[in-house]
Amino acid sequence: MPEGYDRWLAPAVFRPFAVELARRVAARRPRRVLELAAGTGVLTRELLATGAADVTATDLDGAMVECGRRHGPRGTWQAADALDLPFDAERFDVVVCQFGVMFFPDKPAAHAEARRVLEPGGSLFLTSWGTIDGHEFETAVVAGLGQVFPDDPPRFLHSVPHGYADPAVVVADLRAGGFEQVSAETVTLEGQAASAIDLATGYCTGTPLRAEIEARGDLAAAIVVVAEELERRLGTGPMAGRMTAHIVEAVR
Repeated sequence: MPEGYDRWLAPAVFRPFAVELARRVAARRPRRVLELAAGTGVLTRELLATGAADVTATDLDGAMVECGRRHGPRGTWQAADALDLPFDAERFDVVVCQFGVMFFPDKPAAHAEARRVLEPGGSLFLTSWGTIDGHEFETAVVAGLGQVFPDDPPRFLHSVPHGYADPAVVVADLRAGGFEQVSAETVTLEGQAASAIDLATGYCTGTPLRAEIEARGDLAAAIVVVAEELERRLGTGPMAGRMTAHIVEAVR
């Protein structure tokens, strides 16, 4: 799953926001950056490209960490639980998490941990997806899977990536985690994919959708239908899609 994610989804779906988030982090001129839920390192690579001196990238999934270490060798990589970080208090001046917060089982507790390891005046940056109708790629993926499994469509995209879509809830959770100065901005960027089949393969094999699809039927057949729905909505050949997310900064 990590390799499929990094090959087909990271460039098309996650890199546009990684570039934007790295730009905002770089404006703080950080010395020590901690990344949470780093996945395979799409944001890590952008942070390093800005010249950040010290980037520690962490993820709960050891396979993601190993993949990220291969692709982002200049960063320090280690497995870590965002709810129980293995770092001393006030060690970092920036903590950043791109599209990982939705997976945290106790979000205020994770935010409190991020605050603990931040030095006074340091910033936590995070991104969370908006509602699924603001993501053209993923509305097509959901529609395609609905055609394949009309009686029991996979729910992962609705329930997890887009399950933290209300910025007011995000801000409230950050305040519950101890942050008082919080700002949120809704941003729409464009993702670009080489082809519908690449994007469909990425979603169906490089995310937890894979397990949902395989539990219901034929993975290869599902990929074909999803690719056809992407082409029907967004055209053939290289394609672009609008993606809306919330970028949030909380200052300790």
